[in-house]
Amino acid sequence: MSSPVLHAFYVGRALADAINERAERLLTDGLSLVGKFDAEQREYFRQFTEDVMARAQQAEAEAGVTYSGTAPAVADTDLQATIDTLRAEIAQVRVALQQYRTTSQV
Repeated sequence: MSSPVLHAFYVGRALADAINERAERLLTDGLSLVGKFDAEQREYFRQFTEDVMARAQQAEAEAGVTYSGTAPAVADTDLQATIDTLRAEIAQVRVALQQYRTTSQV
């Protein structure tokens, strides 16, 4: 083999190694950012849920209304169960509001 061919081989090999390292670093950094974003969004949603629940409790206390059921602890239930419970409560409030509107228009 001639020297230029051997030199080109080693340059190509070094280039491939460098590209591989850069791609690996970019992939690792990208996955890290996705994981960080996911964790931040979960924390934001948890804080948002706590804020909403605190406001609801405060509004109940100001109105003198007590909730007859037992609210599940957020730490004891999974997120989907909490979402389902909130959706059911929203549906109940909508029905009550519709009934109120119907009776108040007559």
